[in-house]
Amino acid sequence: MYLTSTLRVLRCAVLALSLAPAALAQRAAGPGRPTDFLDPAFHQSRRELLRQALPAGSVAVLFANPVRNRANDVNYIFHQHPDLYYLTGYDEPDAVLVLFKEPQTVGGQAGVTEALFVQPRDPKAEQWTGRRLGTEGTRQQLKLQYVADNKDFAGAGIRWADFKSIHFLDPPTDIRDDSRNPADLFDLVATFRRQAAVPADYDARRNELYTTVQRYGVVNAAGIKSYVEGLAKNQPALATDAYLQGYLRATTDTERQQAMAARPVSRFETGSLNDALDELRAVKTPEELKLLRQAVRISAVGQQEVMKALKPDMGEMEVQGLHEYVYKKYGAEFEGYPSIVGAGGNGCILHYETNDKPRIGNDLILMDCGAEYHGYTADVTRTAPPSGKFSPAQRQIYELVLAAQDAGILACKAGNEFQAPNKAAQKVVADGLMKLGIIQTPEEMRKYFPHGTSHYLGLDVHDRGTYKPLQAGNVITVEPGIYIPEGSPCDKKWWNIGVRIEDDILITAGAPENLSREAPRTVAEVEAMMAKPSSLDNFKLPVLK
Repeated sequence: MYLTSTLRVLRCAVLALSLAPAALAQRAAGPGRPTDFLDPAFHQSRRELLRQALPAGSVAVLFANPVRNRANDVNYIFHQHPDLYYLTGYDEPDAVLVLFKEPQTVGGQAGVTEALFVQPRDPKAEQWTGRRLGTEGTRQQLKLQYVADNKDFAGAGIRWADFKSIHFLDPPTDIRDDSRNPADLFDLVATFRRQAAVPADYDARRNELYTTVQRYGVVNAAGIKSYVEGLAKNQPALATDAYLQGYLRATTDTERQQAMAARPVSRFETGSLNDALDELRAVKTPEELKLLRQAVRISAVGQQEVMKALKPDMGEMEVQGLHEYVYKKYGAEFEGYPSIVGAGGNGCILHYETNDKPRIGNDLILMDCGAEYHGYTADVTRTAPPSGKFSPAQRQIYELVLAAQDAGILACKAGNEFQAPNKAAQKVVADGLMKLGIIQTPEEMRKYFPHGTSHYLGLDVHDRGTYKPLQAGNVITVEPGIYIPEGSPCDKKWWNIGVRIEDDILITAGAPENLSREAPRTVAEVEAMMAKPSSLDNFKLPVLK
């Protein structure tokens, strides 16, 4: 609601700043770390663009991600909230960023438009869990205007009652409270809710849904009506919500506009902040593209090396390990998502993550893997025959998926609707499955190709974006697939064939650029790569009895 009138300005500013020269710089809490992190100027430009999008008299609040417990006293490796990282470069827990539309006085300092509260240095804690930037390190390296200890957030003197609107991304509700830390994330969120007087029954997801209805309620009335009705079936509170039910009862655009205008008034807003971040993160800057290209190239080389090494007597977990070893060898800190390595029928499970089949055999193996490099993640899928050669049936399905992907990539042009690649690929798959006799009508295609082809890619594998017409600077996936599990109503020769081919595509002013083109795609390319010797051919480990 609040940011709609400023989004045009934001889009223009995004395009202007995305043309700035790429800059990468060292950001480290200790010596010997990589030197190609995003420059503080990049994060500063993102904060300023977001601040420009805020309405008069407003404030935006973003929290760090929580620390998650794995077992007993062992935590999962911390991963920063992508929005906070995008805006600051800060990658430690227990932090909160506050952006003000107009300058404020914070902690006695006048003229503040941005304030970041971070965890302090603690020599004892750092001996166990690693170095921290602290307030001084954060101020020097990340160049924010105002940086303070997170314990100072409660007493910073922010006049929350004076703001016309307060924009925030709702933090999770299951944050652990460390009684030994008076300013952990639990306390930061509680302080904000108390001082800003956020109603106890405030529902951020409902607020986001209101914003979605206002944004698309007329231009995509049928889609929004179906979406809201679907949610209301499983959420009783939505089924009785007066605003949403008023919208659903409307039958004309005029009635819909009248219903949408009756949105309940609130000082608290989450949907429009999400919209603004979607706009910003959808268009990648040259700095971002440098890191994203690195993540994608590492992932493509991983596919090459695994194809060379692949053998029928390998296990899925071993294949996963080979991909991830390549990532580490090139300095990628993490996987962007749990690696999907499924052989045979396991390849027909879209998000198969168990990866524990001890012998992959001669069935096709689907490898959906992506390196994360300095926060930016790739998403590359290849499907290969462990024997080194596709069987006739495997080849037919593979080449159909490849033709669908070619059609989808061809549709990746600036100005095309976001769904253009998906529609192009679906038509090819439907026609092809009918020719093979696997389906009888185009509608049956969804049984074997149940997902879309494309999503945005960046700091998240399913990254933020507007899903509006494609524009230069978008990076999206194109990933058609065909999955025929055992027992499907078709000839048994197709059973347990699962094929997905996925590439990462940069939308440009001209032809689309396939960032992952180094990973073999065609049958000939895959078989030729698999015929090459692998550096792992002579790597033998002792047999464990």
